[in-house]
Amino acid sequence: MRKPTLLTALAFAAALASPVLAEDKVGFIYVGPAADAGYNQSMDDGRKFVEKALPGITTTAFELIPETAEVERVMERLISSGHKIIFATSYGYLDYAIKVGEKHPDVTILHAGGLKTSKNVGTYWADSDAGMYLAGVAAGHLSKTGKLGFQGGFQIPQLMRSVNAFTLGAQSVNPKAVTTVVWNGGWWEPQKETEATNAFADAGIDVIAEQVDSPITIAQVAEKRSILMIGKDLDIHDRAPKSWLTGVSWNWGPMMVEQIKQIKAGTWKASHVRGDLASGNVVLDPFGAMVPAAVKEGVLKLKDDINAGKKSIWEGPIAKQDGTVVVAAGQKLTMEQVETMDYLVKGITGATK
Repeated sequence: MRKPTLLTALAFAAALASPVLAEDKVGFIYVGPAADAGYNQSMDDGRKFVEKALPGITTTAFELIPETAEVERVMERLISSGHKIIFATSYGYLDYAIKVGEKHPDVTILHAGGLKTSKNVGTYWADSDAGMYLAGVAAGHLSKTGKLGFQGGFQIPQLMRSVNAFTLGAQSVNPKAVTTVVWNGGWWEPQKETEATNAFADAGIDVIAEQVDSPITIAQVAEKRSILMIGKDLDIHDRAPKSWLTGVSWNWGPMMVEQIKQIKAGTWKASHVRGDLASGNVVLDPFGAMVPAAVKEGVLKLKDDINAGKKSIWEGPIAKQDGTVVVAAGQKLTMEQVETMDYLVKGITGATK
């Protein structure tokens, strides 16, 4: 079982000794390292934003906490040291958050995604689907083979919707575009990520998208194999100058600050808080140098249409892998349907379970 790093332990010890009032102590829990140049770092950037925006707040962060009963124990440690607000930032923490919340009604827990709430447990998320669709449009234009790849950690709705959005975007440009998806069975698996990226390149796949905790390994291998990649969670375009096509990043800070303000004001109620490209909680990253000006202009125009509500990426017709229509022409998926997505769309090769 992974344990908190020394840096995290020191931060926790400092929090115990802090004279800050309990209601001004906010805890953060990450499934991976806070400096992963990916998902967990995006959450930690949110924590830092909170500290700057709300000077009276003191934060404590635990990293490398698995999606097991270990996170429940970490929540209890935070609560016992006076933390009244906790951001549980990984998908598999939700059931534990509900359980802990029932035991501590005076504590508010904010969980990253999911559709369960309780009186003092709410969810927050930023929908990156539209960003992944736009990245898919760019990939559809730049791919010479029409063969795309996608690496994901687990077969969960948040990742199924990402690969689906990416593929639909590519198919809007090239209807014959196909995506091969590989599930690594973990959020941070450098060896598997390396092997899968090399296998993609060997198979003639020339653009890779991903949703793992850190895009660094995939970016490095893509550079060596001279194929393009789509970033996710954090902008690392300067780390892969030859392979970087574009990316989709998070901007959690403003959303976190607003939630804390509501809790302290006594106006917060458990709900599903969602952001997106239009709200600025999701960011379409810079384009790579290889992207033609006309492609950039087209993608940015489409982004404007999505933000203005003129374009919905989840409007039918949309069919599953086997051709079964799940969204008829003229219909749109609801938030609940998107967030419980358990299928892959036509044109994707890969398992759903």
